[in-house]
Amino acid sequence: MSNPLLQDWNTPYGLPPFAAIDAAHFAPAFEAALSSHQAELDAIANQADAPSFANTLAAFDRSGRLLSRLEHLFYTLAASATSPELQQAQRALAAPLAAHGNAVYMHAGLFKRVDALYGERQALGLTPEQLRLLERIHLDFVRAGAKLRGAAQQRYAQVVERLAELNTQFAQNVLADESGYQLVLASEADLAGLPDFVRAAARQAAAERNLGEGRYCITLSRSHIVPFLTFSERRDLREQAYKAWVGRGENAGATDNREVAREILTLRNEQARLHGYACYADYALADTMAGSREAVLGLLDQVWEPAKAAAEAERQALVGMMASRGENFTLEPWDWRYYAEKVRKARYDLEEAEVKPYFPLDAMVLALFDCAGQLFGLRFQHKPEVQGYHPDVKVYEVQGADGALRGLFLHDNFARSTKRSGAWMNALRWQARNGLGALPIILNNNNFAKGAPGEPTLLSFDDARTLFHEFGHGLHGLLSDVEYERLSGTQVLRDFVELPSQIFEHWMSEPAVLKKHARHYQSGEPIPDTLLAKLKAAELFNQGYETVRYTASALVDMAAHALTDEQGPDITEFESQTMAAYGLPAACGMNHRLAHFQHLFSGSGYAAGYYVYMWAEVLDADGYEAFVEAGSPFDPQVASKLLKHVLSSGNSREPREAYRAFRGRDAVVQPMLRGRGLLPA
Repeated sequence: MSNPLLQDWNTPYGLPPFAAIDAAHFAPAFEAALSSHQAELDAIANQADAPSFANTLAAFDRSGRLLSRLEHLFYTLAASATSPELQQAQRALAAPLAAHGNAVYMHAGLFKRVDALYGERQALGLTPEQLRLLERIHLDFVRAGAKLRGAAQQRYAQVVERLAELNTQFAQNVLADESGYQLVLASEADLAGLPDFVRAAARQAAAERNLGEGRYCITLSRSHIVPFLTFSERRDLREQAYKAWVGRGENAGATDNREVAREILTLRNEQARLHGYACYADYALADTMAGSREAVLGLLDQVWEPAKAAAEAERQALVGMMASRGENFTLEPWDWRYYAEKVRKARYDLEEAEVKPYFPLDAMVLALFDCAGQLFGLRFQHKPEVQGYHPDVKVYEVQGADGALRGLFLHDNFARSTKRSGAWMNALRWQARNGLGALPIILNNNNFAKGAPGEPTLLSFDDARTLFHEFGHGLHGLLSDVEYERLSGTQVLRDFVELPSQIFEHWMSEPAVLKKHARHYQSGEPIPDTLLAKLKAAELFNQGYETVRYTASALVDMAAHALTDEQGPDITEFESQTMAAYGLPAACGMNHRLAHFQHLFSGSGYAAGYYVYMWAEVLDADGYEAFVEAGSPFDPQVASKLLKHVLSSGNSREPREAYRAFRGRDAVVQPMLRGRGLLPA
């Protein structure tokens, strides 16, 4: 009873009592929660009454509340505020938690009831949302092995448990490589070319690592490494930093992910074969909007060759810039951003150092909230007295247009050594009714380089886009309005989940939003029209490079998961051969190499699924056209449709149907291609 995880959380908004929680509390708490959930499931399965929607499906959706709140908290802390003790707990609990998942979805008595209801679903008189819940839960059971028998089901359970251990190991190895690296800059020569905002972030990173007075530090956080590669005049240091960045997970020793990833691919193929699929990609894509490898590759192929052609034109411009400076070495991946910035300056009279002072983080957060208010009537009230899991976390109460509480929003924006890289949204609690009346608690995590004490954190244009992207996911969670937790928020098909995030990016670059919120952090002056015009003129600059890098990672993901061999490949060799076959331009590189590709190997959510960002980009580009056609980015009728059919409906309806209800038709690909500059002039 002394374990705070097992007590009622009599805290503001039902938040976890973060200050009272220790890593040692999790193992006994999970033991109690797993036992409690198993008893609930047995009670549902063993009841004498014939199966009905209420006593089986609705009851199943309500079950496991204690386990659910523990898992949300545990995985939030493991990603955002970890420690050696918490990592040890994560490794120890990976297999038992996976085993419980197997026990749930291979529960013969429970599945018998679900399967019986599924067989007569059209005669049950269910509402559309109830029918959707029945179909999704039945599919969850089937895809988790409920229909397998005997030795096949036992082996499937073993595979799932081992994969959970490997996913955890992969993620922890990447974090260890990221947090263990530091490029120390000790002299003015080391700092050559770095503008003030890069120096300030590097000085703060050095201070946080106690490197001593006068030291600067570049970490492997994207918000450190990309500006360093963009501005540093020290080609030797750019090479060091770049190779460390792309080499994460590929260093011999305890953090080497090459064999970890190989075993994951081996086991995923076995998992697919047990389901009767030829490869893991076929299994994964069966429950997506795309539906097949052919559909995915059809989209990626439309982009790949035009993107390579655009990147080649960009490369030639960079080589020309090098020649004009009397430099005749081969353009390497650690050179691209440096010379691209110089071409951008020469071509558009635009450089990042001119832009960033107009994008202080706090102002951009207000821009998020203002856009959400204009579109959906939301208000965000900062609650500084409410404690998050780390001092960096800001807590906001979210109110609807009627003043009623809609949920809680936690914003965690800064990089640190105890936090995984990247940007993401997750939940401490999903919205649901179903006898619970649960309001959502939604989190956004970013990894921006913190400014020095007393100085604002300045964002790049891409950083600001990331901020808006994750907030789009956040709105998807906060605005959910469904009965059943399984259908809540972002728990939709993987290639639909990026629509709300990516469509919200469009508001970030709207001139009206920028004129209101993009103000110089020192003078308070709004961003000048001349600078807005430069940003508009340069919006397609370097898009070939960016598109090649993304598409290369999506192609290698699909290729790796389309293998039918019993044993997974040597991932370094496979990646090299695959990219050679596709003709990846050597100086471009990839967004993610396999050895640190956490989308694929820290869990299964994006395995054979990295393509989803482009799939959703087709939807978001086409969808935003509805606002353009209406004549205003804040048109109330279009915003109301977006809210009703996409943001609030969760997974309560099939995604193509949801999109048609919003847009009035299926999406077309041309706006996406035009937005990337890939349509012929």
